[in-house]
Order: sequence, then C-alpha cells, then structure tokens
Amino acid sequence: MSKFYFAFLLFLVAAQAFAQKYKVAGLVTDEVGKGIPGVTIQEMGTNAKGITNDRGVYLMYVHYGNATLVVDFDGFDKIEREIKGIGTQNFILKSVGKTKPALIVGSRNLRTTRNDLTSPVEIIDVKKIASLNGQFDLTQLLQFVSTSLNSNRQIGADGTDNIDQISIHGMGTDEMLLLVNGKRRHQSALINLSGSYGRGNSSADLNTIPVASIDHIEILKDGAAAQYGSDAVAGVINIVLKETINGFSANANTGIRKAKYNRDSSALDGLNYNNSLNYGAVIGRKGFINATADYNFINHTNRSNTQPDSVLRKQFGDPRVYNGTIAFNAALPINENTEIYSFGGYNYRQTESFAFSRTLLKKDSLYKIYPNGFDPVVSRNVEDRSATIGVRTKWNGFNVDISNTYGFNKFHYKVKNSLNESFGKGTPTSMDAGGFKTNQNVTNLNLSQFYDDILQGVNLAFGAEYRMDWYSIFSGDVFSYRTYDPLKRSGAQGFRGYSPAEEIREKRNNAAGYVDVEAKMTNRFSISAAGRFDYYNDLGSAVSGKGGLRFSITKELVLRGSYGIGFRAPSLAQQYFSNATINPANAQLVIPSQKVIARSGSEAAKALGIPDLKMENTQNASAGITFSPDKNFAVAMDGYYIKVQNRIILAGPISQNDRLVGAGLKQLNIDEARFFTNSLNTSTAGVDLTVKYGAELGAGKLNISVGANYNTMAIDTIKTSEKLEGKQTSYLNRRERYFILSAAPPAKVNLTLDYTIDNLTFMARAIYFGKMELINNYFGKTDKAGKVYTEKDYVDVYKSVIQTDVSVGYKFDEYLSFTIGGSNILNVYPTMSKPYKTESGGAWDSVQMGNNGAFFFAKVFYNF
Repeated sequence: MSKFYFAFLLFLVAAQAFAQKYKVAGLVTDEVGKGIPGVTIQEMGTNAKGITNDRGVYLMYVHYGNATLVVDFDGFDKIEREIKGIGTQNFILKSVGKTKPALIVGSRNLRTTRNDLTSPVEIIDVKKIASLNGQFDLTQLLQFVSTSLNSNRQIGADGTDNIDQISIHGMGTDEMLLLVNGKRRHQSALINLSGSYGRGNSSADLNTIPVASIDHIEILKDGAAAQYGSDAVAGVINIVLKETINGFSANANTGIRKAKYNRDSSALDGLNYNNSLNYGAVIGRKGFINATADYNFINHTNRSNTQPDSVLRKQFGDPRVYNGTIAFNAALPINENTEIYSFGGYNYRQTESFAFSRTLLKKDSLYKIYPNGFDPVVSRNVEDRSATIGVRTKWNGFNVDISNTYGFNKFHYKVKNSLNESFGKGTPTSMDAGGFKTNQNVTNLNLSQFYDDILQGVNLAFGAEYRMDWYSIFSGDVFSYRTYDPLKRSGAQGFRGYSPAEEIREKRNNAAGYVDVEAKMTNRFSISAAGRFDYYNDLGSAVSGKGGLRFSITKELVLRGSYGIGFRAPSLAQQYFSNATINPANAQLVIPSQKVIARSGSEAAKALGIPDLKMENTQNASAGITFSPDKNFAVAMDGYYIKVQNRIILAGPISQNDRLVGAGLKQLNIDEARFFTNSLNTSTAGVDLTVKYGAELGAGKLNISVGANYNTMAIDTIKTSEKLEGKQTSYLNRRERYFILSAAPPAKVNLTLDYTIDNLTFMARAIYFGKMELINNYFGKTDKAGKVYTEKDYVDVYKSVIQTDVSVGYKFDEYLSFTIGGSNILNVYPTMSKPYKTESGGAWDSVQMGNNGAFFFAKVFYNF
C-alpha cells in the first residue's frame, strides 16, 4: 500500500512538473510606460495564468515552450503572442477607448495617415512639449514650438491681453479655424480693437482648453473652407483630447521672470504657477472617460520704462490672471458598431491689467481721492462653456457620425481704482462696465465609406451642417458711461462702460452640405477633391472647392500640392459691435462730441456710404516635397500662397472736419468714426521647412529638429466706398497697414535638440525671430518746432533676435518625473522704443518673443 501511495505521489509531482515546465515573467504597461495592475495573462487552451501586481509585473508557468499567451483587458486591444521558448514576455497594451479609427485633420478617410495627405499637417506631441518647455498655457507652448504659428501676448489692450490670439502664416487671427476632436470650436466674444496685430478680428481662445487634457495637436497648413466651412482661410488647428484610462496623474508647475527692465527695481516678478489633475477610467468594457481639472495663476509683470520723464504707464506689463478649467472626453460603445461620445468643458478666467496712468490737478475737486495720480485697473471676468454629444455608428457600409456642439463665451468688464470725473464728488471708484457674449450651436451629419475595389481604393464622404450664432452687448452701470458735466471727462477712467444705446442682440443661421472624395489612382499617385455649399440667412450663399494630388517619385521622395477657393463670413461681432468715447466740451466744442466705432448699417456708416459687410473670398495654393529615406530622418518643404479679396478691416478714422464727407458726421454729433468694411485685398506667400533627425549617440538617443518659416504679405488694393473715393489713406493709413503686415516676423526658425540617456533628458533650443517694423505714434505729427516727423522718427525697427531655452528632465521611476529649465535664459528683449511712441504706452510693442524677458521654471509630474 505504501509503495502504491509513493508511486501515486511521484506520478502527481511528475505530472505537475510536466504540466508547468516553463516559467514566464514580464511587465504589462500602457502606451506611456505605466504598469497596469490586475491584468490576467492566460495560456491559450489551458488554465495556466498569471495576474499583474500593482506595478504591472507578473509571473506564471506555462505547459509548452511554444505556448501562446492571451492578454485581454478591459479598455485595451487584445494581444495573442507565441512565446517561442523566451521566458521574458513584456506587453504594451494599446487603449481602445474608442471604436472609431483615428481621423486626421484635412481628410475624412478613416484609413488616412499624415503621410497620405495632399496638404501639409504638423502633429505636435503635447505631453512631450509640455514636459520639456517653459510655457504653461497652450498658445505660448505653440508659439515657441511651431514656426508656422504666431501668438504674441499683448499688453494693455483693453481685453486682447486677456486672450493670446494665434494665427497661421501671419494671417488674421479669425482666418484660422479651431477644431476640438474634429468639431468646430466657438470664437471668443471679444473683438480686438487695440493697436496690435489682429485689430478688428474675433478669434478662438485656445487657453480655455487645459494642456493636461490634450493628447496631441494637428495643424493643417492649408486653406480648407471646402472641407470645414468659414474661417479656414490660412489653415486649421485640431486639438485631440486624451482618451487614456490610466487612473490619476498630476503635475505642478511654477516659474518666475527675471525683470531686466523694471521701474520698481525688482529682480523678479511675474510669478506663475499651474496645477492640473487628470483622471482616466474604463466605462463598461470598451468605453472610457478622461477628465481634467486645471488652475493657472500669473502675477503682474512690470516693464515700465525706467526714464522718469517718459513714463506714460507706471504699470506696464502682463495682467494678473486667475484661470480655472475643467474638461472631459468620453465614449461608451453600445454594441460592436455603435458608440455614444461626448466632450466639453468649463473655463472661468479673471484678469486685471493697468490702464494708462492718470494725474489730477490740485485745484480739481477730486484731487484728494488720488493726490499722487492713479492707475485704473481694468478687470475682465471671462466665462467659457462648451459641450459636444454625438453618435458614431455604421449603416449600409457607411461610417456615420451625428453630433451637436454648443459653445458660449462671455466677457464682463469691471473697473476699479478709477472715477467718473464728470460726476464730481461722490463718484464711485469701482464700476461695472458691461460687456458682450456669444453663443454657437452646430449640428452635423457626416458619412464616409472606403471602396477598396475601385482603383487602388476610393473614399467617399459627404454630409450636412446647421449652425446658429448669437451675439449680444450688455450695458454697465450708469456711472461707467454717463456724462454728468459736459466740460469734464465722462465714464469710467481706464475703460468707458457700454451704454444701453450700444446694447444689441443679434443672431444668424447657416446651413451647409459637402462632398469629399479621396482616390488612390495607383500605388504612387493619389488625388483628392472636395466641394461645399454654404447658405447664410443674412449674407447669402458661398461655394468652396479644393483639389489636391500626391505623387511618390520613389518610396522615400514624394511630391504634393493643392489648390482651393473658399470664403470667410464676417463674425457677428464685426457686423454688430459699436462703442463711443466722449470728448469734453471746450471753447471750440460747445457740446461734448464722440469718437465712435459705427456698426454696419448704422446712421454713421450710411453717412459715409459704407456698405454692409459681406463675405471674404479666398484662394489657396500649396506645393511641397517630402523626403524620408528611413525612420530616423525626414525632410518636408512646402510653399504656400493665400489671396484674400474683400478682407474685413477696422477702417478709419474719418473726421467731421473732412470738407467732403464730414458734414454727415457733424449732424450726428460725431467727431470721428471708424467702421468695419470689406476694403482690403492681400496676397501672402511663404515657405515652411521641417527637418527631423534621430540617432543613437553613446548610450543615449539624440533627436534634432529644425523648423523654419519664411513669410511675406502684400496689400494689393485698398477699396473705399463711393463717397470716400480717393481717401485710401484715411481708410487705412500707413501705420494701420504695418499692423496687418507685421502680424508675423518675416522669418522664424526653431532649432531643437533633445538627448535622452537612461532616465535623463536634456533639451536645448534656439528660436530666431526676423526683423520687424512698425509705425509709431509720431506718424503724421509734428515736433515742438512744427517740423513734420520723418520716417526715421516714426518707423520703429525691431532687429532680429534669438531666444535660447534649455531644460533638464529626470524620470525617477514610472510614477515620478521632474524638469527644471529656463526660457529666454539670456534675457533678450526686442529693440527698445519710447513709451510715447508705441501704441501700448511702454518701451515695446508686442512683437517677436514678447517683452517679459527670461523665465525660469520647475515642473513635477506624478502618475498615481
């Protein structure tokens, strides 16, 4: 019996040893290298399995040396792999939080990659640039990464310093379309009225979207009205939100500026800190939700001129900013072919900036309020909301996408440390100045199908869109705008409030349909064609078209090009905005007079024969070549041409003293009038160059990238109304023309090197900004002796400059990483001017890299 029992035990041990002969171990991570706990690794056809621990490590025994392991975890692609006798098996799981294939901007073919497009698209890895660069908000990150984009932070611009406007190829900031996950994003309610680039434009506000919520950004550097409708004149920026489901991740960033020019003699200012928390989780088996909370604080900088006799603004610099945002992105599959998706967010921002300094005479009744003068503080409370909900499914072979997107933006002005001089004693020092808001709702239907049995493959897409826009101006409290004493300055000093006479509520509807075809004619030759019809209830119809081709000379060398016609509809703000500033009465002026921005169709516009606004008409052409002999080296060069006819500008001023047309304004008690009008034809041409190279260097990896842009713009024609024929210089004087022509430097070059060895990453970057010229306030004026200022006096030349950035990052483990560095470490500034010359009242206009100097920072990233 004992022998039998011993033999039986021996048999069991042998069987067990035979059954689990091979030891297998490894690490299971996501796409960013973070270990995933709780993943089951199963040997196919047996019960052998292993489960990862909290660091993603597993250990198991399999029956066969050629066993097949199966990894199937909720929210990720399933993996099956034969081990082939290798005992270490690591798995990288790819998220499948979405049932749709990836779609890239500029194409509606779900199978298209960037290498298949007929137009150039730049893709930016946001996680990488956010970890190594010294900018915390999105527009400034893009400004110092992409040479095709420009975003100069404005100073003292009555609202524009609240929004970092961004443009492609130096075009208007409203001649670029912003998409989020491929859906149209609403514009800001603000229209830029100040003397800076983008004057007269309404643009989207990218900084309402937290950097921590973004996976990557796609920049289409070509006109695309035929594909996306209005605004896509210079190109399209598509922000693709994260879909990761890795649990919690957090980052804390802080930095401060070195104040080279500071009237307060402070060594440091402009403290900036930014904190964000991102959370991703699985919903059901294949769904996901990714949510982000972000807070960004920026303190004032002061770059007031140090010459006491020329201080127009004792406080000249960036505003103080409080910016809080929440954002989400989610999708939930209903079945194998259908999913519901949604994304959106809420942003609240408060900014405070100083207006021009004021003084009061001792004899003034209000002198005791501010005996040392005062610097009015203009506060803007900005609220931004957005939400998209949609369904993606399949129907009769078509990929179907139905969605609705809503957007809202509100600008609310408040003024403090101010007064209404015309009210006299008892004037409030803080006032509500009113503001404006905009709403947008877009419903669209998109269908696409790929036919692999036609030619070498044809993709057909078509769809429809219905869009509604609303715009309104609301008034402030009575002290912010009313004139009580006609001999004194009225309204809130620093920013006059909006009055009930300026209030308006307007809306507009737009319906559109499109067709888009992409065909691979042969293995080496592809073409694309798109057409779109838009109808606006107040503007009429527009037809857009675009064609492109791509030809592979060899596998490594490719030619591409496109041509298109399109349009841009005026924003509702351009159509309906108006405001007035009041000039006190005096010996020559019996009653107060006004300087106005007259809305389209107003009595002032009619008095000057200004027609109602209509659409801009555009033509785009591009041609390029790409060369990529291997995965470590790639070159792309693309030339572009953009022609805009009937471009909308903020024209004027036209004075009542004009002997030919001034009488009409005088009857309306208007001293000067400005107005939005389709008066400009411009041509823009340039070249984009990108070079990327990677190589093993020692024990590490070196990446070198070069980006360069050469850009030139010309004003072809300035058109006037019949009444103002011959007054082109009054419509748009030389100074205003320079603001348009200098929206971007003529040359911008970015050389970036990053080197990674083990857990260390080093980054060094040099950015070249070409020479720029602006016309200053001396233009058209005389000196004390009555001599007219010459070009030498009124042209400010900003010499070419180079900004240098460096950073060092260290990854302690898969959870914790740290970066320190500096932007503009040599503390370089644009060429200094004089405050009484510049539009901003400081020593510089907002050009090139800006006028805040060096910024030193630290960033910490932690994955829970």
